[in-house]
Amino acid sequence: MPTEISFAEKPTLTGERVVLRPVSVADALAAVAVDPEADRLTGTHETFSLEALERWYGSRAEHSDRLDLAIVDRPTGVCVGEVVLSDLDVRNRYCSFRISLFDRRSFGQGLGTEASRLILGHAFGTVGVHRIELLVFAFNPRARHVYEKLGFVHEGTRRDALHWDGEWIDGHTMAILADEWAARRGHPCPTN
Repeated sequence: MPTEISFAEKPTLTGERVVLRPVSVADALAAVAVDPEADRLTGTHETFSLEALERWYGSRAEHSDRLDLAIVDRPTGVCVGEVVLSDLDVRNRYCSFRISLFDRRSFGQGLGTEASRLILGHAFGTVGVHRIELLVFAFNPRARHVYEKLGFVHEGTRRDALHWDGEWIDGHTMAILADEWAARRGHPCPTN
């Protein structure tokens, strides 16, 4: 296990259906056209101009405490979303995880699951992270199911964590540890 961990290296990770590559200024165009349903599922209230997104994506390579990778659909070469490891706590070998598919046409095709497996494998295997945590909102059971399939464990509920369209929505904290990842590599346990 490395003695010092960092997200300074920005790798390209290739799967069967997706390629994860460092985000670039060009990805801002896909992000600015994000589907309102994708914003709702991630609890994103803000909207950003193309110029603001270009500045944001253009600055991601400078950060060693986060890893922002574009999800590219291999057959089409189109950027369909992003995966992010952030808030790296070097001493405790911990970080947060987030994924967003920009267009609901990408939902339910396994792209997010494969992208998640790739980045989690990199974080646990190459970087040496011990714990990865996420927050999933109660109105997104499909995502929670995927996270459970990957090996994330529900650890608690943040009651009324999000105010959306006049309603309070709970957020569920989930996490996965390195030994849990090593046992399954993000695949469901076989049933007997």
